[in-house]
Amino acid sequence: MTAQDSCRTDWTRDEIAALFDLPFTELVFRAADVHRAHHAADEVQLCTLLSIKTGGCAEDCGYCAQSVKADAGIEATKLMDPRAVLQSAAQAKDAGSQRFCMGAAWRNPKDRDMPALVEIVQGVSAMGLETCMTLGMLTPKQAGMLADAGLDYYNHNIDTAPENYGEVITTRTFEDRLETLDHVRNAGINVCSGGIVGMGETRAHRVGFVHALATLPRHPESVPVNALVPIKGTVLGDMLADTPLAKIDDIEFVRTVAVARITMPLSMVRLSAGREAMSDATQALCFLAGANSIFTGDRLLTAANAGDDADAALFARLGLKPMTGEEPLRACAKAGAMETGAMEPAE
Repeated sequence: MTAQDSCRTDWTRDEIAALFDLPFTELVFRAADVHRAHHAADEVQLCTLLSIKTGGCAEDCGYCAQSVKADAGIEATKLMDPRAVLQSAAQAKDAGSQRFCMGAAWRNPKDRDMPALVEIVQGVSAMGLETCMTLGMLTPKQAGMLADAGLDYYNHNIDTAPENYGEVITTRTFEDRLETLDHVRNAGINVCSGGIVGMGETRAHRVGFVHALATLPRHPESVPVNALVPIKGTVLGDMLADTPLAKIDDIEFVRTVAVARITMPLSMVRLSAGREAMSDATQALCFLAGANSIFTGDRLLTAANAGDDADAALFARLGLKPMTGEEPLRACAKAGAMETGAMEPAE
């Protein structure tokens, strides 16, 4: 059996719920075993995230300070000049990042924005960095333009379980999210898709969230698992400020990471937003449970992040090192293409 063959897409909700219900040490042990079968246990991918267009988004995502519905003091900006983006990318590469992720606060990009976005992708790719963008919903034509420019990844999170989606966002549907993921896949771009926990959801919703990702026709190459950063002025930030018990506890967060690793064994599982509020011990448990990608730097879009120095110190304490090789799912895809004659092997 090849590594790709081990990526089941027929998980049932009952099976995933049973994983969540395992004794914590047993669950983490199983997740670590799966992780070591497909990934280097001492390597973590470093990614940098830059907001290339901030605020003014027409969506009403309850967690987001960049929504026009939020009163979080975020001023809307125009799309950054490509030269400024490339300067930030160069700094990220110098700091050791392997992937440069760029986010724009749009419901969807306009066609007039596409030439600049294409220029940015081409410029960052020329530096030898992996490129990732999150721009909202895409048309098939827009996805094709980004693919032709050389975009490696497109991030489009499903956010939460399908049945909980309407409690978080009302300006688009869960099916809208899946449609864009289809456009991205059909264009030949790798998928980055995960979500947020700690939004007041139940464990059943977390089961549904993992189930939705693990039963996609092909697992996302990257699965970001975010812990909600409650921001004053957002719907969820204000609501959860009065109900602190709704915040997901550290053990339950690690459980979510572990179940994601077991059900999507070749995916990069990214420990994303909320890390700045986690103890070193919690982050260490996440790495043990199969997380092998992080955002580094001082900010994630509009939220604070741990910072390069803190990450370097943590890596030194844990004996971890930055990843430099290729992600397993991408390597499998290339191997499969070579076997079918879709691409020629390198000289």
